[in-house]
Amino acid sequence: MKVIITGASGVLGTAIREAFKKKPDIECLALSNTRTGDGLVPLDLMNKAEVDRVFNEFKPDWVIHCAAERRPDVAEKDPEATRRLNAEAPAHLASLSKGLNFTLVYISTDYVFDGTSPPYTPSSKTNPVQLYGQTKRDGEEAVLGFDGAKVIVLRVPVLYGPAPNNSDSAVNILLDVVQDQSGKQYKMDHYATRYPTNVIDIANFLTRLTDVKKPIPPILHYSGAEPFTKHEMCLIYAKILGLPHSHVIPDAEPPKGSGATTRPRDCQLYTKETEDVIGDLGLSLFEEWWTEYLKR
Repeated sequence: MKVIITGASGVLGTAIREAFKKKPDIECLALSNTRTGDGLVPLDLMNKAEVDRVFNEFKPDWVIHCAAERRPDVAEKDPEATRRLNAEAPAHLASLSKGLNFTLVYISTDYVFDGTSPPYTPSSKTNPVQLYGQTKRDGEEAVLGFDGAKVIVLRVPVLYGPAPNNSDSAVNILLDVVQDQSGKQYKMDHYATRYPTNVIDIANFLTRLTDVKKPIPPILHYSGAEPFTKHEMCLIYAKILGLPHSHVIPDAEPPKGSGATTRPRDCQLYTKETEDVIGDLGLSLFEEWWTEYLKR
């Protein structure tokens, strides 16, 4: 089996690559636009001619499309670049899927929902409340709209796990906040409920998904089951590390002001359809995983 991973240098892409390395008889092509080294192959997904050349030469059976602008604040500052990467690039991959007969897995987000009526099923009506969610929703519609293409949209929430830099994950970066004992105070979101999900769990799930022989629904949800606000996650880190946390101030108000990026309050993803396909999701427990990881 041949597998292409886009965004293979990111937190999720790296975990997926490591998981597929453990499977016998798998040939992986790891694509990255911003980072080099460690077997990464540089490719600008906006260069359609080069994308066509690479994909036609490799002839993948599966493509796991992780590459995206994942930061809502950055998306708001450069909407056109975000739309190109989050919607136009996957649309092109879907067109290639039809011609080259590979299965495309488009990694999407819980932020395609407005957060007002959880839990959300794969068939729930999307209603993104900010640009990032809108572009990911547009990407979903683009890839699912290609007749004859084999496409799976996989929605996931906020991610955590091994990362080169804590800033690579909206969850990992909270470690830096807790560990900053300089006297600086941080107002930390205690408004939105999130379901942090381990990238290693998602990666292992995807290796199992490529072995499924029965029909797979076009939209799947994969999510951790434990609800936390960002402030609550900080308290867990402080507990594990034995650090004071009085400098992390809970903020129970929704984001507001001209520079604020709207975030939905609770986008819990309903995962029963995914369990029907794959069985047990193999979810890590947040505090248990971090306790082991941080004390290595």
